[in-house]
Amino acid sequence: MKILTFSYDDGITQDIRLAELFHKYGMKATFNVNSGLLGKEREITRNGVTFRHDKVKPEDVKYIYEGHEIAAHSLTHPHLNDLEDDNEIIRQVEEDRLALSELCGYEVVGFAYPGGGVNYNSHVADVIRANTGVRYARTTVASDNFDKQENLFEFKPTIHHYPDWDKVFATCEKFLSLPADEDALFYVWGHSYELDIAKDWDRFEEFLQMMANKKDVHYLTNKEALLQRKG
Repeated sequence: MKILTFSYDDGITQDIRLAELFHKYGMKATFNVNSGLLGKEREITRNGVTFRHDKVKPEDVKYIYEGHEIAAHSLTHPHLNDLEDDNEIIRQVEEDRLALSELCGYEVVGFAYPGGGVNYNSHVADVIRANTGVRYARTTVASDNFDKQENLFEFKPTIHHYPDWDKVFATCEKFLSLPADEDALFYVWGHSYELDIAKDWDRFEEFLQMMANKKDVHYLTNKEALLQRKG
């Protein structure tokens, strides 16, 4: 089956607009949240553009992400491979997972490694696999393909949505051209604030329009896509 799934990090207020777009086009996403930072407000600058990076409030988590999946992203967003104590890795992941499970009313089983650049290694993945309730963990390393992956604790998404939109749309066309019965997973990840940096909300909606309402595409959360395929 052909599957489209999305993964967005940080649990910020721009997610509200993003979630509404997914609802508009009948799609599902997974939102990776830092429970230890919920409600924090700040302004940051990237690529010369200053924008808000305000975390959603804890009391708003359940309704903002209703119809989608909530997954863990660590309590406070450290680079886990920089932590020397395995117990701190476990605490960052498992306490976040449990806190989010309490907030959303179901068991959180997904995880996205926090931080840019090299933000995980196989040791960190093994610690999480052996000591937490996480069942899959997404990296930031693009696979540039739609292939099935056996190692769900070092899972590679297909593509990052930002900033190469030509590549995004070319990947869309490639995915849509596949036979209806192809076993293919198109996994897109990013941050909703990136759509503010270059004012790319219209481009993103154009992408959703291109992908929407395809009879041979299943629109799933990460949990549905990865664990269903694994099973």
